[in-house]
Amino acid sequence: MAALVETDFDVTIKVIVVGNGQVGKTSMITRFAKGVFTNEYKKTLAVDFLEKKLFVPAVSEEITYLLWDTAGQEEYDSITRGYYKGAGAAIIAFSTTDRASFDAVRQWHQKVKDECGEIPMVLVQNKVDLINNATMTASEAEDVARSLRLKLYRMCVKENMNIQQVFEDVGAEFVNRGGESGLGINSVTKMENYTTGTGGSQRAAPSNQDPNAPGSQQDKAFKVGGASSGATTRGPSSQRTGGKKRLFTQCAIL
Repeated sequence: MAALVETDFDVTIKVIVVGNGQVGKTSMITRFAKGVFTNEYKKTLAVDFLEKKLFVPAVSEEITYLLWDTAGQEEYDSITRGYYKGAGAAIIAFSTTDRASFDAVRQWHQKVKDECGEIPMVLVQNKVDLINNATMTASEAEDVARSLRLKLYRMCVKENMNIQQVFEDVGAEFVNRGGESGLGINSVTKMENYTTGTGGSQRAAPSNQDPNAPGSQQDKAFKVGGASSGATTRGPSSQRTGGKKRLFTQCAIL
């Protein structure tokens, strides 16, 4: 009778971080993967890729995170939409000081569901250190998270607040649901058709497809906030909410 051999399997999860431009997606994954922070905004072209290993106590597993930062600008969506494939978890991010990014949360949530199915997702409110300039109330953010059945984390990348907790959360949920087999997704263990970029990250190689050709992916690009692909990219909206603001010193999980 053959002896049973216990085999350890590496846990690898592809995580996409989605949301409008300038909400801090790149800063978030860079802080998590490299432990560094920069407040210099540099528009992400297509997709940035980083890798990080982390032991997650909640499931007693070392997880390898493949971190995909998808461009929030709608004009790049025809490039990035293919990289939703195989994602094991998603982080939907909006900025405390950008009302448009908050209003787009439901669209991003639906986009992830359409492309990836029912994978683990969390909602992140970034830049809570600027709560005095908030363009949404605390209850508004909580109501959206509750209606979408998502955990809500208040985060400050600058102060390194709640970043690791967010990634531990989606990693643990991924394992608890049975990993790739439990979610019915294909294994994603490497980046294909990518060229090495600066800082150890990787960027998508540009497509040779004519974006103006009839029937091209550009014609079918997913839009956020109703902007056209040829529109000039605008900065965060400056709508302010009246009344007293609540300060957040730790994450709120609904």
